[in-house]
Amino acid sequence: MRIRPANDLAARLFAAQTLVAVAGAATLWVVAAVIGPAIFQNHLDQAQVAQVSADTARHVDEAFRSASAVSIGVALSASLVAALAISAFATRRIAGPVVRLAAAAGDVAAGRFDVRVPDPALGREFAELAASFNGMAQRLQAVEATRRRLLADLAHEMRTPLATLDAYLEAIEDGVAVLDRETVALLRVQTGRLGRLTEDVTAVSRAEEGQLDLHPQILPADQVIGRAFAAARERFDAKGVTLATDASPRSGNLAVDPERMDQMLGNLLDNALRHTPAGGTVRLSCRATDSGGEVEFRVSDTGDGIPAEHLAHVFERFYRVDRARDRAHGGSGIGLAITKALVEAHGGNVTASSAGLGHGAVFTVRLPAIPDR
Repeated sequence: MRIRPANDLAARLFAAQTLVAVAGAATLWVVAAVIGPAIFQNHLDQAQVAQVSADTARHVDEAFRSASAVSIGVALSASLVAALAISAFATRRIAGPVVRLAAAAGDVAAGRFDVRVPDPALGREFAELAASFNGMAQRLQAVEATRRRLLADLAHEMRTPLATLDAYLEAIEDGVAVLDRETVALLRVQTGRLGRLTEDVTAVSRAEEGQLDLHPQILPADQVIGRAFAAARERFDAKGVTLATDASPRSGNLAVDPERMDQMLGNLLDNALRHTPAGGTVRLSCRATDSGGEVEFRVSDTGDGIPAEHLAHVFERFYRVDRARDRAHGGSGIGLAITKALVEAHGGNVTASSAGLGHGAVFTVRLPAIPDR
């Protein structure tokens, strides 16, 4: 990308303003030369000095022309110098920020997203332009950081199942292990883990890019709770964790995609189940907010809890409070990111809270309610 040097833009701006000043001066000179003598002669006629001799009249006319030429010439020269000085100042004042912005844009195009441009103090339009550019650069910097972290975490997530597959295949080739039913089951677990990881990455990417195909229907909030409870109850029973629900029939109605709601609440319930030991309790509830404009879903558990410094990051892709523990629990680290994207796609928001380690966690989802007719 070629960025024009500062003196290129400045020279063109200065040349344009100089041309305007010269054109104005020439116009003034021509108009004065054409109109001035006629006006002067008209005044002489009104003063009844036409009876003077021809030599005197010629002298008076020459005196007028000479005085006019000198005064207009001096005035035009002074005004032209002043105009050029002001043009030079204005040119540098305008060209500098524009060229700095162009250079910064070139840096961003080259991948240097930490570049910022100062407010040029040239008015609201230039201030908004600088602020928009800085916002764009900051967003690109965040996207690039997320991309790098995503690639690093994705490689990390894939390394374990791939290493397991490679180790077992090598053992089978060397005759150390046999391809029996137990080995095949273990290999399928690892390929299933890779498959789920692929599906999760695809889902969260589509959701964050706004490419989800939603098919909203009007559903009572308590019905949404019932669907989520029915889908998750068997998994909770198998681990020995109690799943309780609390939904009022007056919780309100929602315009939501049923399948996406099942996925969203299922992710929250699976997350709670992973971090709640046997004998614990997970509660799924919903209610209408005090204003009546939203429906609030809550998934609370009596599990591990979340330290305060991690609460702001739990919805980031691959973010883990305890990486070793989460790997043991089998999570990909994407479920909560998918949940956040699904909630926002429905026009809502999701938050997490916890009193700390060992005190459980609460995830709260708020979605717009459909007013009663």
